[in-house]
Amino acid sequence: MSFADILASISGFLELGGPVVAVLAGLSVIALTVVILKLAQFWTQRVGRPGRAEAAVRLWGHGRRREAWQALGDIRSASEEAVAIAMQSGEGGKTLDKALVEEDIARAATRRLHRYNAGMKALDAIAQIAPLLGLFGTVLGMIEAFQNLQSAGNAVDPSLLAGGIWVALLTTAVGLAVAMPVSLVVTYLEGQIENEKVAIETLASAVLLEQARGGARAPFEEVEAGGYEQVANAH
Repeated sequence: MSFADILASISGFLELGGPVVAVLAGLSVIALTVVILKLAQFWTQRVGRPGRAEAAVRLWGHGRRREAWQALGDIRSASEEAVAIAMQSGEGGKTLDKALVEEDIARAATRRLHRYNAGMKALDAIAQIAPLLGLFGTVLGMIEAFQNLQSAGNAVDPSLLAGGIWVALLTTAVGLAVAMPVSLVVTYLEGQIENEKVAIETLASAVLLEQARGGARAPFEEVEAGGYEQVANAH
């Protein structure tokens, strides 16, 4: 099939579905663009994959400071930046001001999390509005089909009615086809952001707790969320 044939098929499909399908097609292009950009962002910045930060915290907890910095490597994710700020807070004999350090961590995390959430509302809006647009197109199509049925009077052609109905239902199918994959992607991305939030809280607090204890080695326990927290109760 040539490129011209593909364009002709797309044009015929849009003409068959009407303006509602054209709008849904436009939304699908926007959604696909945003999804590709977000997936690329999350992959390059290691969002929701705190493996390096976990390794650094584990080494830091065993007093292997130089190796901890090496394990952290180039800082890309919010959790890695939070751990780096926490680790740096006690370097060079600095007096630890936990409140200020936590404020720095919160500021850095907020900045990065804001970037991660950019575009998420657009995807969520498309996922919600696409089925409604499809249903709207179906209602319009059904109205048109029954108007044609009424105009036909006694000379009713059942095939004409059936054709009008399936064309009307086409918009609902297109709306669902756009909404379902977008909803899945939004759920995945939100899950990765949530993993990143948990990693920030658990990993950075583990380093700060060890710093507050004056560098004394404390046991670490891997938690289900993917980070590490102090086993001993500090409160």
